Amino acid sequence: MLLNTKELYGHKLAATDGEIGHVKDFLFDDKTWVIRYLVADTGAWLPGRLVLLSPHSFIRWDQQEKTLHVSLDRKHIENSPSIDAHRTVSRQFEVEYYRHYGWPAYWTGGAIWGLGGFPVVVPPPPGEIIDRTHRHHDDKHLQSAQAIAGYYAQTPGGTIGDVKGFLVNDKSWAIRELVVQTGHWYSGQSIHVSPSQVQRIDYDESKVHMNLAKAEVLESHQNTGQLLKSSQ
Repeated sequence: MLLNTKELYGHKLAATDGEIGHVKDFLFDDKTWVIRYLVADTGAWLPGRLVLLSPHSFIRWDQQEKTLHVSLDRKHIENSPSIDAHRTVSRQFEVEYYRHYGWPAYWTGGAIWGLGGFPVVVPPPPGEIIDRTHRHHDDKHLQSAQAIAGYYAQTPGGTIGDVKGFLVNDKSWAIRELVVQTGHWYSGQSIHVSPSQVQRIDYDESKVHMNLAKAEVLESHQNTGQLLKSSQ
């Protein structure tokens, strides 16, 4: 099932022994297009800390109750590696974070979650030791999904609208489509753009550059509806 990140902000977060806050943001890798962390707003419980929850901990998303249940208790989360809310997520922090929870590191192995295509806890092959050490040349591209909302969807022929959110697979947490709100040229409809159409994200100019044209948007919707889909 595909979930819209925009619709998940504000949903409650439930640990195994009580509520821990609500969904504030998601951090995604802008090269592999995978959600790596959920950013939790813990209110007065753990003020001043950036509390991250990996999809490894997600149990189920109750859409009716608007609550995400995670497999961790409050004490385990409180004792996790601490990072200030204004700091960026370093690889060293991730090494400590993954070691704390005992999860396989997603940056080792050839799949989007290291050893597989899903964020599950699996033992390494016999005789293989997962490398969780920090390397300064590790190239990470973690970005805020909230910050991208409102970025211009830029094509060679001009702007086609604003990015409003992502549609993500609720099992792999891979981003399948970007949701773009078009302007008057397309009746203000929303279109869904595959990440494969994104050339780069310009964070200084707040633009997501896409290798498609307005004519392709219309043609794709009318003829195939595969790379681009429209919805009200």
